[in-house]
Amino acid sequence: MSEVIKEGENTIIKPGTSVVASMAENFKQELLSAINTCEGKLIIDLIGVEMVDSVGLGVIIAAHNTLVQKGSTLEIINVSSDIYGLFSTMRLNRRFKVEKSA
Repeated sequence: MSEVIKEGENTIIKPGTSVVASMAENFKQELLSAINTCEGKLIIDLIGVEMVDSVGLGVIIAAHNTLVQKGSTLEIINVSSDIYGLFSTMRLNRRFKVEKSA
């Protein structure tokens, strides 16, 4: 279960574990719930996340598409170098903000 933090009108979600097929359905439901209550941007904090597979990417892209329809934005923060490379290769960093961890 992800940690959800309200920060002003923004919502931050911290999955805390790899975003892979085995947890994708729960994560998708958590994202949808956050999107429905979010008034600002949705921030996915990938601190402690070691892996994102194709199913996880699909969930994140679907969340982005839903947010765009709502007139909102998605931001991914604290992304490891490996996962950042995946987002860059897929050119997802051109669709939404992806920020490497320090």
